[in-house]
Amino acid sequence: MLVYILPFVSIVLGYLIAIFFQPKNKQNLKLLLAFSGAFLLTITVSHLLPEVYYHEIEKEIKTELVAKQENHNHHDHSHDDHNHSHDLHNHDSHQVAEVDNHSGHNHNHNHGSLKIIGLFIMIGIVFQIVLEYFSRGAEHGHVHIHEKMSKIPWALFISLSLHALLEGMPLSHQNNLALGIAIHHLPIAIILTSFFMQAELNKKSIFLFMMFFSVMTPLGTIASEQLSFLNNYYTEISAIVVGILFHISSTIIFESSEGHKFNLAKLIAIILGIILGYFV
Repeated sequence: MLVYILPFVSIVLGYLIAIFFQPKNKQNLKLLLAFSGAFLLTITVSHLLPEVYYHEIEKEIKTELVAKQENHNHHDHSHDDHNHSHDLHNHDSHQVAEVDNHSGHNHNHNHGSLKIIGLFIMIGIVFQIVLEYFSRGAEHGHVHIHEKMSKIPWALFISLSLHALLEGMPLSHQNNLALGIAIHHLPIAIILTSFFMQAELNKKSIFLFMMFFSVMTPLGTIASEQLSFLNNYYTEISAIVVGILFHISSTIIFESSEGHKFNLAKLIAIILGIILGYFV
C-alpha cells in the first residue's frame, strides 16, 4: 500500500508546505533537492538497475532451460525405457552443471540482450531531455517566472505527468524505489507550487495541477500491475525509467552552485543522500 501512498503524499505535502508556509529560502530547497537527487540516484543504481539486469538474465536462463527440456523430451521418444532412464539421469546432471556455469560459458549469448538494456537506458535519457524541452527542467527544480499565468501551462503539465507516470511503473516490482521518488517529488512540489503562486495562477488551477500530478505515479504503478501488455515489457520500461532517473538525479547533483559555503553544504547533503539511499 505504501508504494501508492508515498509518491502521492509527498506531492500533496509539498503543495501544502508551499501554500501555508511560503518558504522563501531557496538555498534550503536546493539542499533538499541535492539530497533527494543523491538519494534517488543511489536507490536507482543499488536496487532498480541490478534488478533490471537480473530480470533479463533470469529470463534468458529460463528460456534456455525450457528449450533444452523440449529437446530432451523429443529425444526420449526415440529410445526404449532403459535408455530413457539412462538419458534422463545424464540430462539432469548435465542441466545442473550448465545452470551452475551459465554466467561463465554463455557470456556471448547473453551479451546481446544485456546490450539492448543499455540501449533502453540511453533512450530514457534522451526521452527525458525531450520532456525537459517542454517542462523547462521543472523535474529538477528549474522553473522561472517570465510573466503572469492566466491558465494552466499544458506543455508543462503533460510533460511532468508523463514523467511521473513512467516513474511509477517499476514500483510494481521494486517497492524500495517509492521512497526515493517520494523524497524527490517533495521539493519539486514545493518549488512548483511556489512558482505558480508567484506567477499569480489562480488557486483552483494550482490545486488541480498538483492533485493530478500527485496521482500520476500511483497510476503508473497500477497500470504496470493490471495491464499485461505493460507487464510483458517490464524490463524495457524499467530500463527507460533508469535512464530518466539517471539524467534527473545527475543533473541535480552536478549542477554548479555559487559560493564555497553552499557547495560544502551541498556536498554534505549529497553524501547523506548516498548513505541513506544505500541502506534503504
